[in-house]
Amino acid sequence: MNQITRLFDFPYYQLEKYNLSDALVTKQNGEWIKTSTKEYLDKANAISRGLLRMGVQKHDKIAIISSNNRTEWHITDIGALQTGAQTVPIYPTISAEDYEYILNHSESKYCFISDSEVFDKINAIKHNVPSLQEIYSYNDVPGCKSWKEILHLGEDASNQDVVEDRKNTIVTTDLATIIYTSGTTGRPKGVMLSHQNIVSDVLMSAPRVPLRAGDTRALSFLPICHIFERMLVYLYQYYGISIYFAESIEKISDNLKEVKPHVMSVVPRLLEKVYDKIYAKGADLTGIKKKLFFWALDLGMDYKPYGENGAFYEFKLKIARKLIFSKWQEGLGGQLELLVSGSAALQTRLTKVFCAANIPVMEGYGLTETSPVISVNDMRNRGFKIGTVGKMLDGVEVKIAEDGEILCKGPNVMIGYYKDEIQTNEALKDGYFHTGDIGEIDSEGFLKITDRKKEMFKTSGGKYVAPQVLENTFKQSRFVEQIMVIGDGEKMPAAFIQPNFDFVKEWAKIKGISIGNTNEEIISNPAVIERVEEEINELNKKFGNWEQVKRIELTPDIWSIEAGHLTPTMKLKRKIIKEKYQYLYDKIYNNA
Repeated sequence: MNQITRLFDFPYYQLEKYNLSDALVTKQNGEWIKTSTKEYLDKANAISRGLLRMGVQKHDKIAIISSNNRTEWHITDIGALQTGAQTVPIYPTISAEDYEYILNHSESKYCFISDSEVFDKINAIKHNVPSLQEIYSYNDVPGCKSWKEILHLGEDASNQDVVEDRKNTIVTTDLATIIYTSGTTGRPKGVMLSHQNIVSDVLMSAPRVPLRAGDTRALSFLPICHIFERMLVYLYQYYGISIYFAESIEKISDNLKEVKPHVMSVVPRLLEKVYDKIYAKGADLTGIKKKLFFWALDLGMDYKPYGENGAFYEFKLKIARKLIFSKWQEGLGGQLELLVSGSAALQTRLTKVFCAANIPVMEGYGLTETSPVISVNDMRNRGFKIGTVGKMLDGVEVKIAEDGEILCKGPNVMIGYYKDEIQTNEALKDGYFHTGDIGEIDSEGFLKITDRKKEMFKTSGGKYVAPQVLENTFKQSRFVEQIMVIGDGEKMPAAFIQPNFDFVKEWAKIKGISIGNTNEEIISNPAVIERVEEEINELNKKFGNWEQVKRIELTPDIWSIEAGHLTPTMKLKRKIIKEKYQYLYDKIYNNA
């Protein structure tokens, strides 16, 4: 195969070049079940044949909803795409109401689901979705048809020539998938991505990600319905990398030790949690071991790439890696060579300390609308700079508008928003996609994101405040689990804070302070409030007087996707959080 132009070309390329015995690997009943590249394609073709026999036409929409990443998802994806149908991946954690909206808006004809939990949600709204003809499940679910019925229907290969004919009608500019963005406000938007959009992003990203072809393992656990993980999975297929699917976020620690991956993708929130766990273990040490742990940690916080700190620092780092950091590596499976971070800003201290620990974190930047990668850091050829999201991919053009907004042009930029010409025309102007992010390009060509355009606000004094910058700084405190800076049109910035309740309890135990048992008791305890305020005041010193957070209110809830505080990619739903805590907002600004 000379050229990859459509998404379903990737597994054929892999078959020709690598022919893996463990292309896709999923754990079932305690055992890792391997699917070879050939079996992957055989099953995908059976799905294509089955769908054609069911009357699936070019441009029909097929929804896929899975609670976890798994082999069946990718077989369905390739099988559906080969028929010229478009896949509509949907987040498993959204509300039944959002399911109903997306299935109706996309006019999905069939829906593949993972388990009984998703089935119950879909079944409850199915009668309100006239286009939906049938639901098929990967797991055996009472009352739901099995996806094996379609595999069985496609067992007879006599219509494979029809599949080939259909494939031949699909060109690179054809629509491949509609991805509904979780959106921090309002209804989700359907981002239309063509085969070319995603294929070009994979092929432009390939030279930038230092992956070893043919003999490495990736652990996949970020939601596959999100373009970041999905693009990476196509990239892994291109590189001939075996993909192991993590069972769940709860079992990620066990899966890391079992799979011993060389590469995986992360979101900043996960890295924060990993770091907090490591820190807590270090704090429990005593004597010389404790001293060594914190010496190594301090050393890590001063990390600079390319030996910039000089020979003596590198000598000390060598010792720290041998004595302390090697244990971090063991905890992550022992063979990790690369972490790819995306979806939100990564605190520079985490980049530094993990790179110092010889677990390089390569931060990148992009959006669903850009398939997604626009830029990424790469340790090689001095392409890595802490505090930036790297250099632009070759083939992607970025310019900074007068108001600081990042504008992007390239083959990876979406076709537009499905059935939404107004929003499409707002986002795409003169061939450039308006990202809604504020940033700058430095003299060496590195891109730095400073804030979201829509999230910046002005105080009543006329001063601009960039909340994300503040929030990322305040989250460095171990007392702060989540924070949202507020103050649009008000006289000063303030913040809602969800404390790190586990850490607060530990701190109280060490200090011998009684703070109560419930979250409500903890957040109203004067000693806790005073201690969190102390942290905020200390970190405030990094900012100008007008942008410092002057008042805080602690919240008793754990901010989560399920409770509506966060999007599925862990971003703050600012409008909803403000509504939830309106009483605290009034308390801050009305002195109520």
